Amino acid sequence: MARNDALSDFLTARRAAITPAMAGIPAQGVRRVPGLRREEVAFLAGVSVDWYVRLEQGRQVRPSESVLDAIARILQLDDAERDYLVNLARPSAGIRGSATPVVRPGIERMIRGLDDQPAFVLGPRMEVLAGNALAWALLHDFSAHPVGDRNLLRWIMTDPSTRTLYVDWSVVATEMTGVLQLEASAHPHDAEIAALVGELSTSTPEFRKWWAEPNPQGRTSGTKRFRHPIAGELTIEWEAFVVPDDETQTLFIYTARDAASREALGLLGAWGVSGSPGADGAGRVEAEARGGA
Repeated sequence: MARNDALSDFLTARRAAITPAMAGIPAQGVRRVPGLRREEVAFLAGVSVDWYVRLEQGRQVRPSESVLDAIARILQLDDAERDYLVNLARPSAGIRGSATPVVRPGIERMIRGLDDQPAFVLGPRMEVLAGNALAWALLHDFSAHPVGDRNLLRWIMTDPSTRTLYVDWSVVATEMTGVLQLEASAHPHDAEIAALVGELSTSTPEFRKWWAEPNPQGRTSGTKRFRHPIAGELTIEWEAFVVPDDETQTLFIYTARDAASREALGLLGAWGVSGSPGADGAGRVEAEARGGA
């Protein structure tokens, strides 16, 4: 019987991170484990010890949503971690198609209309599907690459310039790896994700290490600090929105956090218009995805 090693590693790590006090269990005697015992998790979840042991060992059990909710509550999982647990414990049998999602024209026009806010759309495998000129100026002109070579995570992991561009590169790269972990858990048979993981595991030691440590991340909001070669240092706040008619697409909008950062984005906007990242590049991604010029 095949073992689900990812599920086993995740539950073991999260159980070790929860102390009895955190779970509301009085301390009694000397404990040989730092976190909760399996017996304690089973008792709090209302399942037998043998059943929970089999679940944590990654053996074939099919837990109900209510039991997984109970385990998620006991292990104090956040929303992304809870989704990751459900995905691993109740894996999808379906196979997702490999076609590149197409961004709706209205989303594309909205992005182009944002003059002072970098904005772009990511697909389910971290592929850049659309973006505006200011996003290309701040990050990278993905529109200049072939359709199959516009992956944000690959760029972050393999382009040396990103380690200078992102002030907190390791934090950004770790979180992006966690986003892909969550996506991979929802689509375990996605051949393109498997290929990307294999490529990055071979080319980037940090990715190989982080991928082995379950750290699922959602896409909601946050802050990023940049040290741009043209605009200097700036801080942005980002918000992520799932595109209503296609939940595989996520729209990211960046906003300057302070006056200095607004000035820096203004400089980048002028630089982009002057001819560095092409002014028409914002639409090139979508046009080529549709088979256009």
